[in-house]
Amino acid sequence: MAVKPVELAGSNILVTGPTGQVARPVVDALAAVADVTALARFTDDRVRRDIENLGVKTLAADLADAESLRACPDEFDYVLNFAVVKTDDFQYDLAANAEGVGNLMLQCRSAKAFLHFSSTAVYQYAGSEPRKESDPLGDNHRSMFPTYSISKIAAETVCRFTAHQFDIPTTIARLSVPYGNNGGWPYFHLLMMKEGMEIDVHPERPNSYNLLHSSDYIEKIPYLLGAATPQVTTTNFGGSTAVSIEEWCNYLAELSGFTPIFRDNPAAFGSLSIDTTQMHRLIGPTQKDWKEGVKEMVAALSPELLRV
Repeated sequence: MAVKPVELAGSNILVTGPTGQVARPVVDALAAVADVTALARFTDDRVRRDIENLGVKTLAADLADAESLRACPDEFDYVLNFAVVKTDDFQYDLAANAEGVGNLMLQCRSAKAFLHFSSTAVYQYAGSEPRKESDPLGDNHRSMFPTYSISKIAAETVCRFTAHQFDIPTTIARLSVPYGNNGGWPYFHLLMMKEGMEIDVHPERPNSYNLLHSSDYIEKIPYLLGAATPQVTTTNFGGSTAVSIEEWCNYLAELSGFTPIFRDNPAAFGSLSIDTTQMHRLIGPTQKDWKEGVKEMVAALSPELLRV
C-alpha cells in the first residue's frame, strides 16, 4: 500500500535548482497552491524575474558556499532539492552537489520533510538487468559527465549522514529519465534526427530506461515527502514502464518522418532501467503513457515537426 501523501496546499516550500528542466514544471505547479521560495545562483536576471512573476519568492545563493545560505530562513515545511552542477571540476562539483546537500539540510533542519533528487546514474552498469535500490553503485556516466555519478553518490552519502545526525525526515529519489512539455532526452534525439545526426547507443541493445513525465513526478512528490523518515527512504523514481532509446526514436520517426541513425558506441550510456517494486509499494504506479507523453512534448515544442 502506498504511503499517505502530505498536503502541499498552503504549505511553505523551498525548491532548489528551480531554473532546471526538471524542477521548473514543479515550481509552476506548486506556485498555484503553496508559498514557494526558489533558491538558485540566479546568474540570469530575466530567468529570475520570470519565476518571480509566478508569485514565487527568490533567493540567490550557492549551495557550495555555506555562508551564502545564511540568508535562507529555517521556516520551510518542505524542501525539494533539485540542484545539480556539472562543470567537470571535481573540487567544485563535489562541494556544490555533495557538501551542498549538507549545507542546505543544516540550514533547513526544522523542515517536516526533505526530498533529495538523485539519479539512476549512481548505479554500476549491468546490461539489461533492471537496477534495484540495493544494487552496486558505480561511475556510470564518466564518458560524458566526468563528475556526475561520483557527485551523486557523494551527495546521497552526505544526505543520509545529515538526516541521521539531525533527525531530519528524508527521502532520496533516484530519477530515471525525466521529460515533459519543456523537453528532455527524447526531444534532443528528435532534433538530432531532424539534422541527420548519428545517435550513439551502447552495443548491448536495447538501451532501456524509465521515462518519467513531468505530470507524474509532480503528482508523486507528496507521496515521496510522505515516505520521508530520519532513517532515510531511498527509492528508484521513473515511469512504471521501461522503454528503450531505440523504441522512442522509432516512435519519433512515426510522428515526424525523420529516420534515426543509430551508431554503436561502447562509451555511450548503456541500458539503465529500474526495478519498480519498491517505488510501486511506496508511491504507486505512474499514469502517463510514454507515447502519449512524447507526442505531447513534440506538439508543445515543435508542432511543425508532427506529421500525424
